[in-house]
Amino acid sequence: MTEDYYKRSLEIHKKLHGKIGVINKLDVKDRDDLSIVYTPGVAEPCRVIADDPSRARDLTIKGNSVAVVTDGSAVLGLGNIGPLAALPVMEGKALLFKKYADIDAWPICLDTQDVDSIVETVRLIAPGFGAINLEDIAAPRCFAVEQRLQALAIPVFHDDQDGTAIVTMAALINACRVLGRTLSHLRIVICGAGAAGTAIARLLCEAEIIVVDSKGTISGERTDLSECKRGLLEFTNPKNVSGTLRDAIRDADAFIGVSQGGLLTAEDIMTMNADPIIFAMANPEPEIMPEEALRGGAAIIGTGRSDFPNQINNVLVFPGIFRGALDSGASSITYKMKLAAVHALADMVKNPDRNKIIPDLFDTSVVATVAKAVALHA
Repeated sequence: MTEDYYKRSLEIHKKLHGKIGVINKLDVKDRDDLSIVYTPGVAEPCRVIADDPSRARDLTIKGNSVAVVTDGSAVLGLGNIGPLAALPVMEGKALLFKKYADIDAWPICLDTQDVDSIVETVRLIAPGFGAINLEDIAAPRCFAVEQRLQALAIPVFHDDQDGTAIVTMAALINACRVLGRTLSHLRIVICGAGAAGTAIARLLCEAEIIVVDSKGTISGERTDLSECKRGLLEFTNPKNVSGTLRDAIRDADAFIGVSQGGLLTAEDIMTMNADPIIFAMANPEPEIMPEEALRGGAAIIGTGRSDFPNQINNVLVFPGIFRGALDSGASSITYKMKLAAVHALADMVKNPDRNKIIPDLFDTSVVATVAKAVALHA
């Protein structure tokens, strides 16, 4: 099935020459129309904005526009394929912004992977946009870029980090409701210490968390940790567990995978506490396939794939987050706004069960619900 999607996607991209375009909001039929939309009439909104820059939000596209910015260094499961090869993904993101939230988004693929250059380029183009969506930028570069761009005073959001973290926490809250557990009492293993894994750990910090990278647990015993990974030890691995992924998940209540496929077996799941929660979100191959996790005794399973129940996908998050931020005129996306999105998303599932812990991707009420919650806390 996956191979079929690859083939059909390539055919569609070739036929359409991309997935997005520009549509005029009004027709120019004669000289009178032209004089209004362009010279001389256009001079008046220019003068108004020059006197009051905030008016750009209601007189131009700025109030409903997002730049989807990437350096092509961490594209889907493909890795560092560069900005040109990343363009189809950024087009897809722009398409989803329009479909789900009626936001006009533009792919901005930067031919640099230097933090200073990325930050300066985004700063220079920022006047034309109401918000910035950072996409597929590798860790730890993405952390520095997002932090430094907060100075723009418009919302800046790295969806691979915070979007993934928000939808994961919402799903975990409902998994706990189904199983009669409390989030703060869980022992959670997060496999993957990149952008998504780090953001998930930060958002779930009320629980006991162990983060694992490709070399093992992030523990005080490690001498090869980057500054970002050392920072994780401030709120994770309180018992200083060292060793491999298999060492970490022994007696754990939940596993969250944002790494690579095929890492776990049913036998590994059997070493966890009874009725564990398994979110294996690597794409296209999860860390463990659902049938294998079930064989190991998993109680609730989520993946990043649309062909299994409980698809944990940040498409549920970013349209509403940006819609709420733009509508409220927010200058940033705060921790309170992220938590508001978490609980709005979780509460949409009125009677969660093992196969329904998160809203459906095609639930048309998701964007409005998340946007309203975010705007209230902006």
